[in-house]
Amino acid sequence: MILTEPSRPPPPASERSLGTLLTWGERRLARGGLPSPRLESERLVAHALGVERDALWRLAPATPLSETVWRRTRKLLHRRLSGEPLAYLVGRKDFWTLRLAVRPGTLVPRPETEALVAFAERLFDPGTRARILDLGTGGGALALALASLYPAADVWATDRTEEALALAAENARRNARRLILRRGDWFTALPPGSRFALIVANPPYIAEDDPALRGDGLRREPKSALLAGERGLADLRTIVRESPRHLAPGGWLLLEHAPEQETSLAALLRAGGFISAEAIRDPGGILVGTAARRPPNPNF
Repeated sequence: MILTEPSRPPPPASERSLGTLLTWGERRLARGGLPSPRLESERLVAHALGVERDALWRLAPATPLSETVWRRTRKLLHRRLSGEPLAYLVGRKDFWTLRLAVRPGTLVPRPETEALVAFAERLFDPGTRARILDLGTGGGALALALASLYPAADVWATDRTEEALALAAENARRNARRLILRRGDWFTALPPGSRFALIVANPPYIAEDDPALRGDGLRREPKSALLAGERGLADLRTIVRESPRHLAPGGWLLLEHAPEQETSLAALLRAGGFISAEAIRDPGGILVGTAARRPPNPNF
């Protein structure tokens, strides 16, 4: 939904209170069909004020706000109602236990991707020094979450764009984590002979005609991080085909994908010689990915 912003002055100073602005923003977002209008209004007002959202709770509703804050909030609301993701507007997103910087041009980290991290948490001892790889890392969400789980591990992250790798490096600094970053398309970024105990990926898996692309925020996110040919299976197929050369014997491959791709992906994994395929589900029981293991047989 795209809404035009009426050209009108802010209300008089006597009406520019925190409570008035929060309620006004909530009503506008609700009319725009957004599912969490109060929460988003609070986050946008806090951003306009330059404070954390929880700081709003320490202010009285009658707290006066400047005309600058009011105008800044109105602009943010208009951009949000025009389909811009909230994370792009406030410049950050919480993922796992991390706070990550987010920029237009990279995919916004999503809660369902945390299910891959939760599955990976049970695979190794906390002190493992295993080598871990995140393919197509974007801003580094998966790689940094795994680095937080396994601080002694060598966590590698690849992406095809310098923009994404720069953001991943920034997020690594912000969260005091170490990543080994390499630029390239999937496995082409790696040195020859590289092997890992765990490979994770949230690749593009949406078909070009998927109605989900008309959903909130998606139309503003980079299509290169969302869309894949072969009805969304092209990049998944590439990763499944090439990953055996980069997995240590007994190593795991964790892939995010759409629920309706489960059967097709299972067939690809079987054809590739993988074993122990398991569904990865979010806390609500919705399938969000698949985990498969390379056999211990070195001839695989």
